[in-house]
Amino acid sequence: METLRLNSIDLFAGAGGLTVGMHMAGFETRAAVEIESAAVKAYELNHPNSKVFPKNIRDINVNDIREILGDEPLHLLAGCPPCQGFSSMRRLNKRQSVRDDRNSLVLEFLRFVKELKPLTIMMENVPGLVNYYLFRQVVKELRELGYSPKVEVVDVKDYGVPQRRKRLVMVGSLLGDLEVAKVDVPKATVRKAIGSLPSVNETTDSAHKIVANHIPRIQEMIAKIPKDGGSRRDLPQHYVLECHKKENVGFHDVYGRLKWDDYSSTITGGCLNPSKGRFLHPEENRCITAREASLLQTFPEDYQFPADITKTAVALLIGNALPPKFSYFQSLNIKRHIQKYLG
Repeated sequence: METLRLNSIDLFAGAGGLTVGMHMAGFETRAAVEIESAAVKAYELNHPNSKVFPKNIRDINVNDIREILGDEPLHLLAGCPPCQGFSSMRRLNKRQSVRDDRNSLVLEFLRFVKELKPLTIMMENVPGLVNYYLFRQVVKELRELGYSPKVEVVDVKDYGVPQRRKRLVMVGSLLGDLEVAKVDVPKATVRKAIGSLPSVNETTDSAHKIVANHIPRIQEMIAKIPKDGGSRRDLPQHYVLECHKKENVGFHDVYGRLKWDDYSSTITGGCLNPSKGRFLHPEENRCITAREASLLQTFPEDYQFPADITKTAVALLIGNALPPKFSYFQSLNIKRHIQKYLG
């Protein structure tokens, strides 16, 4: 019996985390859309068989993507529209979103759905999007188009990802009722993800060599932070930085160590800078490396990052990605749903 070829498209593809998960589940990503040049480089390095459209999604004629599919159906249209105005970091825990031109990109996702008529859809985003009026409009129109969209906020740690990271997920189908995937998998930990890596000095992996350097005072301060989960609040007073002495100063996790047998904190675009969050190695006196950050995001061990971009750019690629393992379980759920109806 011939195996059903499952076609997918990745909108706002970034470095390819969503695509990795879809491929693991058995989809073929025929096309991807991404505007950032560093992300395009990373995507093409790792997914040479997917056609990348390296431009603003608003400027793309959907017919160009339809040509790639030919007469074949589009089984899954997936994407993570960048809605930074709704992230908790941008809002600083205020209810109101930050005005950001990218917030309206959810409408581009809707445009592609209307024009390509995929059998199933999946959108991932920050939880704050759920109350945005344009997102509500998208959900309403998807319902009218027959997709019966389901929207849930879940934590990727419940899907085998060694990281706390809440995400909004929307799925829908023209075939029948489709729910957001739920799985029962063992807890993934920092130790399982990065505990067996060689030292930074001994590795031949270029991504594992990407690590922050510090002035002697900061390096000395890091060495004083207790192993396996310690934080700057454990430091003697004379090591506390001036900027951390103010009352009610936020971001208590900065200069904090990860804990071996627990989840990591959310891997963000600042993951290679310990002043941006709890990104110190559990044991060694350094920040985590780019490879460690990517493994905590569940990228494959051999995933490549462009050699000609800055460390800051690499951190953004990793931190902005959808964890592939989370994408895998959502995509696998969709694959089984499609097979139930199409055989």
